[in-house]
Amino acid sequence: MSAPAHQMPLEGGRLPRIMKNRWNEQDLETLAGEFAPQPRVVNRDVVELVYASRLLGQNPKLVLHGGGNTSVKTKMLDVTGQEIDVVCVKGSGWDLGDIEPQGLPALRLEALCAVAQVDTLSDEDMVNALRCNLLNNAAPTPSVETLLHATLPYKFVLHTHANAVVSLTDQPDGEQLSRELYGDLVTHIPYVMPGFVLAKAVLNAKCGPRHQGMILINHGVFSFGETARQAYDIMIDLVTRAEERLAENRKSVESIRFPIENIAGPELISPILRGATALHDDATPAPARPFIVMHRTNDRIRDYLARPDLDRISQIGVATPDHVIRTKQLPVLLEAPAPNALVDFATKTRASIDAYTDAYGAYFQRHDQAFPGQRDMLDPMPRVVLVRGSGLYTLGKTTQEANVIADLAETTMDVITDAEAIGRYVPVDEAQTFEVEYWSLEQAKLKQAIEKPFTRRVVVITGGAGAIGLACGEAFAKLGAEVVLLDLDETRAKDAAQSIGGLGLACDVTQANQVTHTFDKIASSFGGIDVVISNAGAAWQGRIGDVDDKTLRKSFELNFFAHQTVARHAVRLMRRQGFGGSLLFNVSKQAVNPGRDFGPYGLPKAATMALVRQYAVDYGDVGIRSNGVNADRVRSGIVTDEMIKNRSKARNVTQEQYMSGNLLGREVLAKDVAQAFVDLALASKTTGAIMTVDGGNIAAALR
Repeated sequence: MSAPAHQMPLEGGRLPRIMKNRWNEQDLETLAGEFAPQPRVVNRDVVELVYASRLLGQNPKLVLHGGGNTSVKTKMLDVTGQEIDVVCVKGSGWDLGDIEPQGLPALRLEALCAVAQVDTLSDEDMVNALRCNLLNNAAPTPSVETLLHATLPYKFVLHTHANAVVSLTDQPDGEQLSRELYGDLVTHIPYVMPGFVLAKAVLNAKCGPRHQGMILINHGVFSFGETARQAYDIMIDLVTRAEERLAENRKSVESIRFPIENIAGPELISPILRGATALHDDATPAPARPFIVMHRTNDRIRDYLARPDLDRISQIGVATPDHVIRTKQLPVLLEAPAPNALVDFATKTRASIDAYTDAYGAYFQRHDQAFPGQRDMLDPMPRVVLVRGSGLYTLGKTTQEANVIADLAETTMDVITDAEAIGRYVPVDEAQTFEVEYWSLEQAKLKQAIEKPFTRRVVVITGGAGAIGLACGEAFAKLGAEVVLLDLDETRAKDAAQSIGGLGLACDVTQANQVTHTFDKIASSFGGIDVVISNAGAAWQGRIGDVDDKTLRKSFELNFFAHQTVARHAVRLMRRQGFGGSLLFNVSKQAVNPGRDFGPYGLPKAATMALVRQYAVDYGDVGIRSNGVNADRVRSGIVTDEMIKNRSKARNVTQEQYMSGNLLGREVLAKDVAQAFVDLALASKTTGAIMTVDGGNIAAALR
């Protein structure tokens, strides 16, 4: 670091907030009123389980992003109308925070208990046995912990990965600490792999009536009850006890901080990280498969990154083994650069990423030989990057995935901070982590996942709330892109973006400072840009010899110089990423086939067509492609209803005839223009091209 550091004391990190009991009988009855009883899906027991599950799932200190599971043993009707004993367990793909009764599929209890008695069972056979015993074959696949839930002798069973319990048990003497705290209230189970092996371990432990719950060392906590409220109350009590223990005799920590004014912002760091971690292969239309890079910082993250022992504590491992599926076992650790030291930072970052991927390959080889079965190595790139002085950066295929990883990374920070405050952080070992990361059930999910053509891509569209801009946004969003719509009107931009699940930002593209700020914000939010569609424009009319300079200059500002400003900033980010990109311009048939009294619009468009080709010439050597679309007579902010009415009247044709006045006799729609932009973005070996979308107009054909 170029700036001198100074020390300031921390008091053992932030003290944990004591868990709160949020059970409310009135809220439960309100929820019960929302669900009509169904003999094979919903009864009162299931309603109470839904309520308890949501209370747990909405507390990030207990459950995050699909974690945890819950169950109830009850009675339901089978297809013959006979009442049988079932267990309803959280289904795969459901989140406890907003679970519905359909997310708690019912299974035949007696049959599951029989399955649990066998000596050995593969993961695949276990899942098959679960599905074979569903009351409804269309229900989601039950949790891999279903056999465990089925064999526990309690009506309601709740399971979370409570931070406080994990901090307490991620210690060299974690089981002893837990026994001292809980005594005979709970059963203690040493860490074993989830699924059938864990179910057998719990079955052999013989939980009895005296036990209120169960502690899985290095994993989480179960609570039991004859009612949902009793099980929930016990969960809150068990976690509160752990929190209170973590608040005792916490060790103080000195922190190392750097003056913020000497540190580059995330808009400068993120594109470098994105470039250094991009995957390269020949399997996709584009030359690289980058990640979406998310930046996050807050007081807790800053405190953690300021620890002098960060090199040690950050490189020990994940808080619980299931985190490795999202975060990988270890993060990369870097130091934030000064704004004038980005070249050196980029070099060091690439060296650190290379070292990380080499170490990951060695990790895979070590453990691949130790575990039976065939498996393919996952991509070796990190998912978490800690940058001292800047914050937490996470890498995901989508914004949603990067956000989930960030939440899990923050949880790991909290667990480590609390564990170190009372002792020493020691999670499960590397081999146990590998076993979960390369679990056959997870491998099967990955093989089934197919990325869409623009997954991992960031597409920015100017004039995004207009007809063509929004059509482009819809087309790219359907193909997996992270879409950013820019528009002069902030409300329209946000409303349009919300309709396609994108981000809407206000930006006047004729103002260079606004474009700079907006593109920096995009870089901070996503890590960079892959495709820019410079689409914003407006049509000024007038006979060229009569039009005043002010009108002509105003048209050039929007219809030429704004394209240049947008492209220049896009290139700035693309070059920092280092794996190319795609510039796409909405030109116009006016560029080659000028219309009468349309000179103020056509002249800057002709200049923009030249701009398209100049960018192709100047930046092809760094993989940046530049192409344009020449469209004609598309209903939009330029071709308004009033304009169509006047033009058709002047030509003595109907409005329909005017709009379809081309060789094919078909009206060109905004979605047709959007498809042209998609095609050009996919054309990885095309640059300097102008695609016509006009239904056929020989006068506008390029010669």
